[in-house]
Amino acid sequence: MPSRASVVAAAEESIARGSKSFAAASKLFDRETRERAWLLYAWCRECDDLADGQVLGHDAQVVEDPAARLAQIRELTDRALAGEWTGQPAFDALKIVAEETRMPHRFAHDLVEGFALDARGWMPRSEDDLLRYCYHVAGAVGCMMAVVMGVDPDDDATLDRACDLGLAFQLANIARDIEADDRIGRCYLPVDWLVEMDIPPGQHMKPPFRPRLVVIARWLGEMAEAYGASARIGTSALSFRSAWAVLAAAGIYGDIAREVVRRGAHAWDHRAGTSGWQKAGWIAKAGGQAALRNRLYRPEPRPADLWTRPGR
Repeated sequence: MPSRASVVAAAEESIARGSKSFAAASKLFDRETRERAWLLYAWCRECDDLADGQVLGHDAQVVEDPAARLAQIRELTDRALAGEWTGQPAFDALKIVAEETRMPHRFAHDLVEGFALDARGWMPRSEDDLLRYCYHVAGAVGCMMAVVMGVDPDDDATLDRACDLGLAFQLANIARDIEADDRIGRCYLPVDWLVEMDIPPGQHMKPPFRPRLVVIARWLGEMAEAYGASARIGTSALSFRSAWAVLAAAGIYGDIAREVVRRGAHAWDHRAGTSGWQKAGWIAKAGGQAALRNRLYRPEPRPADLWTRPGR
C-alpha cells in the first residue's frame, strides 16, 4: 500500500509537467486543498493520456485500441472509487481524494463518459451536443474541484457555477486545438456550425475555409467568456484562497481563448498559451478580485440562456 505522501508527490509532478497554468493557480490554495487538487488532476491527466495515446497532455495520436483503453480507465476508476488500491499512482490518487472529500462518484463516471464519446469517434451535431461534451470532459471536473474546495456536494447552485468554469476552459481548449484535433481525426465543431459557414465536413482546416474558421473560433471565444463570467459569480461561496485560485485560473485560461481570437487566421500557426508574466499578472489581479469577491461577484440568478448540466 503506497503512502499518501508518495501519491501526492507523484501528483505534484504530474501537474507541474502537464499544465503550467493549473500548477500556478494551485499554489494559491491552502495546503490541504492544494494537495487534493493535485490528486484530482493526476487522475484526470492519466485518463486523458490513456485515451489519447499521449504523455502529460502532449503529442496526442490515433490509438489502435480505444475500446481497450476505455475499459482500462473504467476498471481502474471503479476500483479506486470502491476504495481499492490499484497499484497505479494516478488512480490511487482518485481513491484518496474521493474518500477525503465525500466526492459524488457520478461526477467521475460522467468524466469517463466523455472519454467514451471520443472512443466512438463521436462528433457534435449541434451547439447543445458540444456543450454536453464539454460537460463530460471538463464541467464534471469543475464540479469535482468545487467539492475539493469544500463546497457541499448538495449545493447545486455553486456546482452549476463550477461546471460553467469547466465549460469555459474546454471551449478555450477546443478553439486552441482545432488543428491539433484535426491531425488525429477529431473535430469538436458542431455540424450545424459548419453547415452555417458552408464548410464541407472534414475540410475545415483547408486554406480556402480559414476565414470562415476564424468566425467559428470567435464564437467559441465568446461562449468561453460567457461561461467564465457566470463561473466568477460562484466564487462568493468559496474561501478567499480558493476564490483566488479559481479567479487566477479563469483569467489565465481566458487569455488562451482571447489569444486565439486575437490571432485570427494565424491562430493555429503555433499553440496559443500564456507567458510566465501573464500568469503572474493574473495571480496578482485575482488576489484583489478575491478580496472583493462579495462586492464584485454578488450572487444573482444564473443566466437562463446558458446550458445546464445533466440532472439539474
